[in-house]
Amino acid sequence: MKILFDTSIIVAALVESHPVHKRAFSWFKQAKAKEFDLVVASHTLTELYAVLSTLPIKPRISSAVAWRLIHENIETMARIVSLSPAEYSSTIKRMSELGLAGGIIYDALIAKVAQKSKVERLLTLNIEHFRLVWPGGGKILSTP
Repeated sequence: MKILFDTSIIVAALVESHPVHKRAFSWFKQAKAKEFDLVVASHTLTELYAVLSTLPIKPRISSAVAWRLIHENIETMARIVSLSPAEYSSTIKRMSELGLAGGIIYDALIAKVAQKSKVERLLTLNIEHFRLVWPGGGKILSTP
């Protein structure tokens, strides 16, 4: 089975003070144990770095620690999937046709990676965003 984690799940799994840490970390442990194939969108790595290195928590996560968390916990165990320039362009076009603007584009890109990778599940804390950008993904979308 292939499961794609969006950024919200990874942040929750890596940050102990996150309100859904225990549930997200449970999925993360299963991925580490190779109970399923973990898929992550390549742009999620940059989004994850931005979020981790600016989280308003104490102690703050330094840029070096953010990189290490990503490298040791994602890059070493996940299949990182990138989109082509044409796939980026078609996703942006689709969002404009749907009248969706702003940061929801990142969820649309993750949904595109889920489709491209033929995952059986997309795990997210933002189900409603994904329903907007991927109306046909209902059966695949889930939350921990």
